[in-house]
Amino acid sequence: MQLHAVDRVDSISPEDFKKNYYNTMKPLVIRNLSKEWPAYQKWTWDFFIDIVGDKEVGVYNNVKSDAYTPINTADAYMKFGEYLEKVQAGPLDLRIFLFNIFQHAPQIVSDFSWPDHLMKGFVKKYPMLFVGGQGSITHMHFDIDMSHILHTQFIGRKKVLLFPFSEQYKLYRKPWEVLSLANFANYSQDFDYKNFPAVELAKGYEIILEHGDTLFMPAGYWHHMEYLDAGFAMSLRALQSGVGGKLDGLWKLFGMRNIDTLMKKTAPKWWYDRKKKKVYEFADRELRSFAKIK
Repeated sequence: MQLHAVDRVDSISPEDFKKNYYNTMKPLVIRNLSKEWPAYQKWTWDFFIDIVGDKEVGVYNNVKSDAYTPINTADAYMKFGEYLEKVQAGPLDLRIFLFNIFQHAPQIVSDFSWPDHLMKGFVKKYPMLFVGGQGSITHMHFDIDMSHILHTQFIGRKKVLLFPFSEQYKLYRKPWEVLSLANFANYSQDFDYKNFPAVELAKGYEIILEHGDTLFMPAGYWHHMEYLDAGFAMSLRALQSGVGGKLDGLWKLFGMRNIDTLMKKTAPKWWYDRKKKKVYEFADRELRSFAKIK
């Protein structure tokens, strides 16, 4: 992997953001965007336990999905407060994602401000909370709706690996899915380059997010996240400004995903084997292209 640091700024003007990051589809960390929000100090483990601790949530472990593992199906259910107490107790390979806490506690929407000065198109009905115990992992994927993301970290540190959408074949993307066939867990120490050699050619970014950091992830960016500490984050999603980007997101969300789900139910092994064959064909093509250039 050819990894670079993500640019960091304390703040940025709308003009500079649009010119240098939004239009160029380049990630950025904004340190102080969230520090004026009440949420920066107010949102703690105890605060969430008090307001929504009795709500049942689905939790997810570190096991990667395969041909027989349903996508986005929880591995267990528990009370949110019970889960947060476990998270605080020590390493825990369980996480929560896409939890719309604001449906249960709408009053806390006033604890942050939508950064409309940076970009338009925010889907304001769906701010989402992501929580993970120390050691939990979000496996390499891109978001199916192809939205731009502002991902703000609260409490703890999280290591993030990022790649532009165009690197998909070097990352061994499974056709008709948003997931990589490769396992990037603990990638900095033990990645399987023998079986996934094209990953060495992939050009991306690496960043460690800390309390208050807001990461701009342009639409379609691949991301893999490892919770170095127990922590939580909030994602604000914004639709792409162009019609083509919006249509691409709709196709992937309602067309691609439904076709993949149907095939997994009707012919899971055949479908998985077919996709796996295509994965390696695309990766081999990337390797051959690189060899010619070299």
